[in-house]
Amino acid sequence: MKAKKSLFLLLALLLMTTSLLTACSDSSSTSTNTKPNPNSNPDHNVEVGTINETLYELGQDPLEFTFYGHYSSYTMPPWGADAGSKWIQENKKVTVKPIYAGNDAAAKLNTMIATNNLPDVIWIDRAADFDRLREAGLLVSLDDYVEKYPNLKQWLGDEGINILRAEDGHLYGFPNWYANRPFGNAGYVVNRKIHKALGEPKLETTEDLYQYLKLVKDKFPSVIPYQPGLAADGQGIDTLYSAFKENDHKYPGMRAVPTGDRLTSIYSDPAYIEAMKYTSKLFREKLISQDSFTQTLDQITETVMSGNVAVFAGASPTDIASKAHPELVKNDPDGGYFMIWPIHKEGLDKNKIFPGTYTTLGWNVAAITKAAEDPEAIFAFLDWYTGPEGQTINFWGPEGKYWKGLKEDGITPIFTEDYIMDAAGLLEYQGVSSKLMWVGNTVFADVTKAEFDATLPADQRNWTTKWQHDITWKTQANATEFINLSPVPNSDLGMTAKRLDEIYLQARAEAIYAQSDEEVEAILKKAETASMAAGYQQLLDYKTERWQANKKKMAGKS
Repeated sequence: MKAKKSLFLLLALLLMTTSLLTACSDSSSTSTNTKPNPNSNPDHNVEVGTINETLYELGQDPLEFTFYGHYSSYTMPPWGADAGSKWIQENKKVTVKPIYAGNDAAAKLNTMIATNNLPDVIWIDRAADFDRLREAGLLVSLDDYVEKYPNLKQWLGDEGINILRAEDGHLYGFPNWYANRPFGNAGYVVNRKIHKALGEPKLETTEDLYQYLKLVKDKFPSVIPYQPGLAADGQGIDTLYSAFKENDHKYPGMRAVPTGDRLTSIYSDPAYIEAMKYTSKLFREKLISQDSFTQTLDQITETVMSGNVAVFAGASPTDIASKAHPELVKNDPDGGYFMIWPIHKEGLDKNKIFPGTYTTLGWNVAAITKAAEDPEAIFAFLDWYTGPEGQTINFWGPEGKYWKGLKEDGITPIFTEDYIMDAAGLLEYQGVSSKLMWVGNTVFADVTKAEFDATLPADQRNWTTKWQHDITWKTQANATEFINLSPVPNSDLGMTAKRLDEIYLQARAEAIYAQSDEEVEAILKKAETASMAAGYQQLLDYKTERWQANKKKMAGKS
């Protein structure tokens, strides 16, 4: 035991020298392994990997563990205070004790590591800090548990599990908001009243959009023709780039473009150059909000909520438009917003235009540390939580209020009238429960709500769900092969990447403010030259290597 503590301390000091980030500690969990009846729980209707293996049975004994969210902005709601976690506490005997990051997540994690006071579970981005914890040997390998418990393997699939594996071939993180099918909200939202007043012209090609925005400016001079999301982040700008390239995977975020089996300079991509000329023309002619690059989210929200915009585009314009639509319709039946199929350049296949992306692995991961007394019990809870019963409790609460009983498949909740009539109450519940969703199952949540919504009359359908089902889910590209391409931030190459990012952002802004197509070309060429001098090719080679490694992982070859 003493040797184990010394090892932990040594690892802690090692980790400190490489400037780590977040985590937490103190755990007490108990378990009794019993073999359940596979037919007694729909979540267990999957063949267990090894004959005679026993599963930890939730609810037989109390399970308590500590949980640390490695985000300064994240505060976990009190466990047991809302209806969902209270039900879990009472029926599954699970208690989660939060450890808070405070105002400095990096310092918090450093302290926990240095004092050998790790939490049982760390909720963290799949990035440098997660890798450092893994490399230091502080995380539990989940391989055996994934094979033994049914839900993650069933809902994520082998391809997703393969790419989630670390370089050593093992699995250390339980993914959050993962999916094995498209999801996402990127695209274009159009003001219905303005569109109708202008004769409902078609909005399909880049030329259609250009002519429409000019018409808006002429007929409605006080209205913003094209409002991008947070343009400083590329939102609404990158959306336009996708119109010029089939099978776009949002390459601006990578600062690179695939050419064959290599990643090459984005500045040399003909589609990117053409897109920047188009965007610059819209900006020059005042068809794009002129303060786009300095606008705050609150300012954009106010513009959309007031209906003072003709076209609104971004990575998730539905977030604001879904709130604005019912408010505008309330005051004017012809008001509100609708979504259009993504804009494409004439001659391209509209069904190969993708303004947004999704990845199989979703967002972040829950990692079980070696401080946990019973890691299998914790995994068993997470696996249950990501399954249909756990997700139903988290999204729609315990049985009785918003759902009652299950459909014939044994997993899909049957929604009650309150699901529709008490939408405000459900929203309030989800405002809390969403902060307790650490292993979100995107497919189960999206399919369940979409299928139910499709059965409702048009005036009762959820605005966002309708457009997700009709458009956005069909127009998001799978970018899983491009995840985790960036080098560690504080490495030499990481510092190079930071400098290249600064060059890119400056060049993009200058190109949009350019006064001619020729000036746009000159700005991008100058940026490419400066980037190559700063080590761009080395970064492209590094990202190419990681990209190819991802593809091998996904194919199960490494």
